[in-house]
Amino acid sequence: MSTQAFTPLTLRSDISVKNRLVKAAMEENMATANQLPSTELMRLYQTWAHGGVGMIITGNVMIDHLAMTGPGGVALEADTDLTAFKSWAQSAKLNDTKVVMQINHPGRQVFKNMGGKVLSPSNVALNMGKHSHMFPTPTPMSEADIEDVITRFAVTAQKAQEAGFDGVEIHAAHGYLLSQFLSPLTNQRNDQWGGSIENRARLLVSVVEAIKANVDRHFILSVKLNSADFQRGGFDVDDAKQVIAMLAPYELDFVELSGGSYEAPAMQGKSADDRTLAREAYFLSFAKEIAEAATMLIMVTGGVKRLPVVEEVLSNNVDLVGMATALAMTPDLPNQWQQNPDLVGDLPVVNWKDKTLSGLATMSMVKRQLKRVGDGKKPVKSPSAICSLIKDQINKAKLTKRYRKQYNSDLNS
Repeated sequence: MSTQAFTPLTLRSDISVKNRLVKAAMEENMATANQLPSTELMRLYQTWAHGGVGMIITGNVMIDHLAMTGPGGVALEADTDLTAFKSWAQSAKLNDTKVVMQINHPGRQVFKNMGGKVLSPSNVALNMGKHSHMFPTPTPMSEADIEDVITRFAVTAQKAQEAGFDGVEIHAAHGYLLSQFLSPLTNQRNDQWGGSIENRARLLVSVVEAIKANVDRHFILSVKLNSADFQRGGFDVDDAKQVIAMLAPYELDFVELSGGSYEAPAMQGKSADDRTLAREAYFLSFAKEIAEAATMLIMVTGGVKRLPVVEEVLSNNVDLVGMATALAMTPDLPNQWQQNPDLVGDLPVVNWKDKTLSGLATMSMVKRQLKRVGDGKKPVKSPSAICSLIKDQINKAKLTKRYRKQYNSDLNS
């Protein structure tokens, strides 16, 4: 079929993607004990590559093995062996698919039972209501900490290029470290890294500069940015516009617009400031406003499950459409759309009263599907939320124990 969704696009790095459909990042928790890509992870990405997307963005790859978003995560550092990463890139690049590694630092969003480095611009703890005890109060970052993070981002990007990835995406959304610097709620510094939006964006801009100096021109460089935090007094659309303007001189290939954080999981369609998000393509209205001022290509992610919605997004100054959950449930959805444009992808919905548990249950249902595909099985139709959550918590406990045993001496040093 011939639609805008299935037309090719050439990025600023001169890399062409065969269509506008992108597998957006999801946390898989499927790494080996040494935080390397596993055989199951490679099988999962191979399935997505054969499923028809033009580009795949990986789940979080952490720049520091002592600062993890969760157990079973992948980390890529200066001394990491690249053998498994090269195999991972090859698996994801089948069927003329481009693969971009999402690189990240969690900042304060580190579970207390993980241990390790819990850093942030300021010592503002996560407010998760009765679940706040799950996260420790972060340590405000010193100049040395900040310089270390900038170097780590640059090194990880360079290693990703060596491993055969087509590019990297810097994660500056969803309440992770770079997003924490951008938000006035979490960044209460009064030095060059805090205060004005120019100062709050300084770390992100410094990371972009460092990576640009470390990689080739024909290597995709992109940023994932919140259109808004969806918290009163937080990073908002006007801030996003200004950051987009600051990034313009660096000729990024694209900026992916999303929204939310652990405290306000807008990426799951739930805000914390009473703003109503669209039922599908959650952030399109915000992206349209931001895209008008952008000089780089724009990608929008959030709840997309229908081809007509993809077409609507692309008709609003947006160039790429990211899908995550829909591709966990139906990995070959793009191929199926070619035959049946009216097919609606599946998105699990959990509407429990406890929003934190609701979010965890939704994520656990998604991760259950990812694990099944990685094991060579088909996704389950209508998985049980409570069963998926229990299984995920048991698996997380095992992986956390493995992580702490593996890195106990480092965690305590």
